[in-house]
Amino acid sequence: MVNPPILSAEQRATALVKALEARKRRADVKAKVRSGEFSIDTVLEIASNEESIAKMRVRELLEAVSGVGNVRALALMERLNISPTRRIAGLGRHQMRDLRREFMKTARDITPGKLLVLSGPGGVGKSTVASRLRATGDFWVSISATTRAPRSNEIDAVDYFFITEDEFSRRIRDDEFLEWAEFAGNRYGTPSVPVEEALLAGRNVLLEIEIDGARQVKAHMSNAITVFLEPPTWEELVARLVGRGTDSPERRAERLQLAQDELASAPNFDVVVVNDQVERVVEQLIALTS
Repeated sequence: MVNPPILSAEQRATALVKALEARKRRADVKAKVRSGEFSIDTVLEIASNEESIAKMRVRELLEAVSGVGNVRALALMERLNISPTRRIAGLGRHQMRDLRREFMKTARDITPGKLLVLSGPGGVGKSTVASRLRATGDFWVSISATTRAPRSNEIDAVDYFFITEDEFSRRIRDDEFLEWAEFAGNRYGTPSVPVEEALLAGRNVLLEIEIDGARQVKAHMSNAITVFLEPPTWEELVARLVGRGTDSPERRAERLQLAQDELASAPNFDVVVVNDQVERVVEQLIALTS
């Protein structure tokens, strides 16, 4: 029998503080599940990169879901072949998939939402249009996963799902992204399950992504509505790109060439909308989901 390590008083104190912080974190996550702020899928995403949540018992997580309770949680775990003492970190790939599917709202009286994919050349105003759409409250907004470190004002599972390079690579292998890309040495991707969950729950979903990402999404979900946002004129787009005033002449030339190449992609999209007035564009996009 192996004897446990003997800890110093300082090591014991450090371990106790760490354990207390982990309990507080788990309690906070469960409270957000009870309130509906976090879904099961959100917690599973957090657990993939946060040890304290990965060590949470699956039974505790399920019991935190409104309307589940102790009896239903145990019955569900038995049906999904999950041990009553299993922790999230111990779930197999198929168990996680089945657990996610179990909590997707698939009632027949719920009409699935529509997936709107907004793209277009740099400088055309995608972010402005997307912000106005989000402000209407008619769209669920996807949270991307990234391998970059969080900034001081960013929160995991709110701004991004911050995951490791190895985890990102695994998700690519397992086809768990609707789209992904590399930028400035970091990778960014749209997890597919939360989007599918929101659509099944009857929510319309908005993705504001680059042109190549839009192609990837369309390949995964053929019923997605891809929208290409076009400038009123080439001259106006040039004025916006050049007007930033922070680029070298060489960089401006690169931006303009890229914009030309991106504009040539418009015929590959389901809908082309001219961004001549933001309010009118927002109305057109909302109409696509009605």
